[in-house]
Amino acid sequence: MSSPHPNLSKPWRRTPLIHSTKLSKEAGCQIYLKLENLQPSGSFKSRGVGNYLLSHLASLTNQDEREKIHFYSSSGGNAGLACVHAAVALGSPATIVVPMSTSAYMMQKIRDAGAAEVIQQGASWYEADAYLRDTVVLDAQRRGEKPVYVPPFDAREIWEGNSTLVGEVIEDLGQAPHVLVCSVGGGGLFSGIVMGREEKCKGTTVLAVETEGADSLALSLREGKLSTLPAITSIATSLGARTVAKQAYEYAKSEGVKSVVLTDREAMEGCVRFADDERIMVETACGVSLALCYGGRLKEALPKLTDESKVVIVVCGGSNITEAMLHTWAETLKQPA
Repeated sequence: MSSPHPNLSKPWRRTPLIHSTKLSKEAGCQIYLKLENLQPSGSFKSRGVGNYLLSHLASLTNQDEREKIHFYSSSGGNAGLACVHAAVALGSPATIVVPMSTSAYMMQKIRDAGAAEVIQQGASWYEADAYLRDTVVLDAQRRGEKPVYVPPFDAREIWEGNSTLVGEVIEDLGQAPHVLVCSVGGGGLFSGIVMGREEKCKGTTVLAVETEGADSLALSLREGKLSTLPAITSIATSLGARTVAKQAYEYAKSEGVKSVVLTDREAMEGCVRFADDERIMVETACGVSLALCYGGRLKEALPKLTDESKVVIVVCGGSNITEAMLHTWAETLKQPA
């Protein structure tokens, strides 16, 4: 897919869609994996965040203006990493503010990707984001910079970037899938997928998957209004948005969209078994969607699925995963629930 802005190269790539024989047998339908873990930043965030940066730079006709741009984002990890990868690819600096919960491992990954600075501040993403907006960006303006705030998930440009994967899926599959499965944190990926579905395959069901303790979308649907979790208690911290984007909530009420919530233990199982079955390591925010393939969970969520139903799971990726973490989860799963 070519860049939507001809004078700038898009900072994301088309990713493979592969059929999984093993997961198809486990799930009782035809499972296809959209490997967004192969994006430059290691997650689907390269599409949405990359498109946000690309769109902003394309709106500037003066080269001198472009050269003064400095991108600023707040993230527990993956959005920040995507922002840095995209900024470096487009020739601009990027500074990332992360909460205190972000691991040293993830902070170093963001630095190694080429961040101008990584700042750790705030107990949660919300506090880190507030510090970025109220302090860091204002300080940059006083220094004469042209700072651009990059939201991790709540912007139309981000949804449009993420929607590009739907067209790729249809082209590679040769038809519209019966089901598209994705994890939901702030709702940027989910909103992009529903946006793409509305344009290209309205008959496709979208399954929105969360973990207990990071299930702000499911909470909103239960309460019938956009609602906020009191805290994030799930280990899937990459899904840690206490409130989803308003557009994600509106999309979730659409026909053909279903919300599913699994436990942290099920998410861990998804990661461990997927590593064994497909030799791919993903973090729990991604593993929770893959967990649907095991233990009859997918057909429990969608009883009308048949052996021939084509289900595409977005392997959204994520960089907060190591072999040691997988080993720890495997040991945890040996203990009684």
